[in-house]
Amino acid sequence: MNILFYKKSVVPCLLIFTIFFYQSSFAQKIEFGAGIGGFNYQGDLSPNFQFRNTKPAGSFLFRYNFNSAFSLRAEFGGGIIGAKDNTSKDPWQQQRNLTFQSRVIEGSLAGEYNFLDFVDRRFAVNWTPYVFGGIGFANFKPSVVTDNYKKSTMIMPYGVGVKYQIKRPWSIGLEYGTRKTFTDYLDNLGGDPKSNDKIQQGNPSTKDKYHYIRLSVTYTLYTIVCP
Repeated sequence: MNILFYKKSVVPCLLIFTIFFYQSSFAQKIEFGAGIGGFNYQGDLSPNFQFRNTKPAGSFLFRYNFNSAFSLRAEFGGGIIGAKDNTSKDPWQQQRNLTFQSRVIEGSLAGEYNFLDFVDRRFAVNWTPYVFGGIGFANFKPSVVTDNYKKSTMIMPYGVGVKYQIKRPWSIGLEYGTRKTFTDYLDNLGGDPKSNDKIQQGNPSTKDKYHYIRLSVTYTLYTIVCP
């Protein structure tokens, strides 16, 4: 009688609980969301970071949390980069007086490391600073093209951020990242000199890069619908 009761009542309850716990644990590892902010170009027309060069950008992201410390993130985004020589205090740049604007579309895969124990739990202050790094691909399209060069490049995104769970299942994040590129043509000024006029030449020894500053909102999945 007890064995029959065990088979009919206890076992199904344990099975249901196990499935529910497994699905919930798995689901809480998944986040998706979007971010908005700005791209900021750094290259021949802007050798140093200049806040005035920040242009609109946005992205969509998917995050898989392996545990409280490590996450893997896929992100797809796009925006505008641009700069002007005449805003520089450098007499050389002022005399060159070039300007550019370029559309950039990127996709990347990056790992994140949380410095604090970022675990989803009720009635707790859940936040952490983090660092990230990865690899990706970018396509760019300058408004003016004066040479036949490749308009795509591998990128290496890396940077720092902070994320905070405001209310389950919603979290917000603030991030500053740099995209190291392997091209010198984001600004349509790079590679081997095409003119004997040194004023119209860039620096072929360095590659262009751009930064991404963004505020994001993410949603954590708590349930999985079985097929």
